[in-house]
Amino acid sequence: MNFSWTRVGAILQKELRDYRRNRFIIYTMSFMPLLFVVLPVIQLLTIKASISSSKLDTRIGLSMLYMLLIPAMIPSALSAYSVVGEREQGTLEPILGTPIRREEFLIGKALATFIPTLVIAFAIFGIFLAATALFANPVVVSAIFERSHVLVQLLFTPLLAGWSIWVGIAISSRSSDVRVAQQFSSFASLPPLAIVALMSFNVVTPSASLALGLAGGLLVLDVFGWRAVAAMFDRERLLAGGRGRR
Repeated sequence: MNFSWTRVGAILQKELRDYRRNRFIIYTMSFMPLLFVVLPVIQLLTIKASISSSKLDTRIGLSMLYMLLIPAMIPSALSAYSVVGEREQGTLEPILGTPIRREEFLIGKALATFIPTLVIAFAIFGIFLAATALFANPVVVSAIFERSHVLVQLLFTPLLAGWSIWVGIAISSRSSDVRVAQQFSSFASLPPLAIVALMSFNVVTPSASLALGLAGGLLVLDVFGWRAVAAMFDRERLLAGGRGRR
């Protein structure tokens, strides 16, 4: 059976419909990101022109790191629900009983988390940049726009989201409880942020070449993550588990 984007699209549409009916998902995708834009903006608007260079770097680094928590945390919560949540609701077995391939099922699930995450993350980042440009001290504005901070955000937002999604789906496929899956997924989504944090705080100089190199490495991990999750996805075990819960 050949790979079909039509079947992928069917999974994607189903997931997006389910999001509208789930209060937890609506909260995660709407209210949580607002916290990550309010706090960073307050951080930057309170900076005075007389601030030292080291303190300026620290405040900016913390604000930019808040922005990157969005593509790390939101997909981890949603993807952790993707398989085990379906199994708890009893909707997984009918889907896996169709002739859909595991790669199609996984990509459809991943896209249903990836697309909304990117829309939300870049919208929040745009609001953050606009508020900074309009209201922050010129010293802060130049520090953000003249360095590699914007490049880091644009590069790592989709890559961090990809990592969180595949880790979350892997944990969800092996878990029997949604809350446990979400807790493990949240912790597992954070390690790549450590490297990005070093650049955000200028511990490592955030040059364009370094950012591109690290982004390339994370892209390789994302691709490997997809292949690893597809290889470990056991349709028979999931179906047997679904029947055993009845």
